[in-house]
Amino acid sequence: MTNEIYYTALEIYDSETGDEFSWGKYIEWSKLTHLTELVSLDGMLNGLAFKPDFDSKDNWNYIVTDENIVTVFFNSREYVLSKVKDLDHFNFLAVIKEPNEQKAELETEFEFVGYDLIEKDGDISALTNCGGFDETFAPTDLNEFGLISDYEKVKKIQTKLPINNPAEHHADCYLYEVWRHKNIGRKTAYNKT
Repeated sequence: MTNEIYYTALEIYDSETGDEFSWGKYIEWSKLTHLTELVSLDGMLNGLAFKPDFDSKDNWNYIVTDENIVTVFFNSREYVLSKVKDLDHFNFLAVIKEPNEQKAELETEFEFVGYDLIEKDGDISALTNCGGFDETFAPTDLNEFGLISDYEKVKKIQTKLPINNPAEHHADCYLYEVWRHKNIGRKTAYNKT
């Protein structure tokens, strides 16, 4: 993957989530008491809002793979929107892998929500689904979405995680810049397009 913009639609994880791992249980376990919603790229907590048809050759034109790993990212905004057209609420995200300090210019339709650190061999967030790495960052370093707002801070965390935790495979992470659409899929300002 390059610094291209990819798209995805992920499930919402907030105080209205009441499944097996409810919001209350998650907040108690994670100790991230200041979160208002988790807008993470973590595949367990914010799963894909739709199921791609992996048997369809055409679908593989849109699915982004990274070193033989199938990601939850897609190279077409239109493809993602076609898959969620019957859903009311989801997070429609634009993401950039290993961005530089200069943010993408997506402010017209999207809002920057932060940076996530996702393990290189999967889809677990080192920030929100590893029980904490207290020697590298504090829960208060995360914003209200469970992400890091500052580029320099997240780069420092990305560098220190594998040094401080050499035996932990979740500590070797890719950095992602995360933007959420201002209207599409949102609970408060839903506007199907």
